[in-house]
Amino acid sequence: MLSVIIPTAGVEQTAVATLSALVPGAAAGVVSEVLLIDRSLDSSVIERVADVAGCHFMKFEGSHAAALAAGAAQARAPWLMFLPAGAVLDPGWIDETMQFVQSVSAAGRPLAGVFRYARSPYAAVSVRDRLRSVTRALVGPLGDQGLLIARDHYRQVGGYKPDAKRAETRLLRQLGRSSRTMLRSRIVMV
Repeated sequence: MLSVIIPTAGVEQTAVATLSALVPGAAAGVVSEVLLIDRSLDSSVIERVADVAGCHFMKFEGSHAAALAAGAAQARAPWLMFLPAGAVLDPGWIDETMQFVQSVSAAGRPLAGVFRYARSPYAAVSVRDRLRSVTRALVGPLGDQGLLIARDHYRQVGGYKPDAKRAETRLLRQLGRSSRTMLRSRIVMV
């Protein structure tokens, strides 16, 4: 049902944290494949993580946006979920994702889902974090909130542009408020 695309930067801890939150989804049959796309110079650590976790691994040299686009091109499921490495989803994400996919499919109207951003209670709050919170309130979701979108809808809106800066945020803006919704499930960055 769902291909999860996770761009990484060679850091094992963040990739493992995100993968551990996806295990119940794989057990429930919601997640059919996970693609780890690594852009670091030495990808051996992420390649090992992918092997142990049973994920597909892609070594990629290029921009973050190009890595996302390459992951989407390789994915096989009819629904795509883009998550940043280090993103941990609330336990309720599985049921909500299944309901969202079913309702969008039944309605026949393309709609993408974005997870609610929640700061880790253990993280120190910086000025940058406060500015990002204000930005979220004023202009809407940012790229670190993940994206759940049907493959056909993704293609329809043009997907991630390989040469674009802040491609994730640009795609969210391109979707607009009318074709995206905020899911109840939270995404916490570790």
